[in-house]
Amino acid sequence: MLVGVMIPQGWKYEYNGWDAADAWDRTLELARDAETLGFESEWVFDHFHTVPEPLDEITFESFTTLTAMAGVTQRVRLGHMVICNGFRNPALVAKLASTLDVASGGRFELGIGAGWKEDEWLGYGYGFPSTGDRLKALGDGLEIITRMLAPGHATYRGRFNRVVDAVNVPKGIQQPRIPIIVGGNGPHVTWRLAARYADELNLVYTGTEEVAASLPIIKSRCEEIGRDPATLKVSFYCRDEDIREPGQARVDFIARCAEIGLSRLVAFPTRWEPTIETQARFAEDCLKAGIELAKTSAS
Repeated sequence: MLVGVMIPQGWKYEYNGWDAADAWDRTLELARDAETLGFESEWVFDHFHTVPEPLDEITFESFTTLTAMAGVTQRVRLGHMVICNGFRNPALVAKLASTLDVASGGRFELGIGAGWKEDEWLGYGYGFPSTGDRLKALGDGLEIITRMLAPGHATYRGRFNRVVDAVNVPKGIQQPRIPIIVGGNGPHVTWRLAARYADELNLVYTGTEEVAASLPIIKSRCEEIGRDPATLKVSFYCRDEDIREPGQARVDFIARCAEIGLSRLVAFPTRWEPTIETQARFAEDCLKAGIELAKTSAS
């Protein structure tokens, strides 16, 4: 199992009261440090307002943050957990992703979901469509993005979005395309969209036993369309509370995630204390759980 970490942006109050320049420096410092510690990947959220309450506090924009992170790292994979499909035209998302893949030397992964945080949608003027419409729009978005990342021009006319003979050059560095991750826990729509369009399905904020119980259903979503289930990776962004405290309980939790058969665990150890020391202690517990990191601070 691979292990990635969220890099602080302020969304979960980790930068409340900070000077913006100091917070930005810390974000990039932790991105550099996470690579040195040997984590496989680094991730950011795609939000505009803090959570749970929208405070007048720092929340750095996601694509800008990832671009800066690409400039201070060399090896780690980079991506979103996950972008909100409704915040950007999906053709623009494909263009942003393609450019970021080139800028990072072919290390970008595009995570995408339907979106949920109502105060952001309303505050930024997007309205707030029903859950059903947000999921249908996600389907349109995935269709357009996959066509924009495929060879040739892209044409698609959906209910919510369309492209007509759209040119997307460059299409990124990775072949056959930039990996797409669909994020969400919905077995009926989201998991079917992942089976149809994605390279990976990311489950979020649930328990390990719930994740284990989900795997046969995810497998069946692939089989419904004749896809080999082994070609759809399953990852897990765990609850922050499950990895908050260093020690044996956290080691056991990480080991249990690996035992389930997940391809990747994503965690946010620096949510409450955005420091190099906090990140290093999490790396130590990953090693104790039997996770192979690319390089440790002791190497």
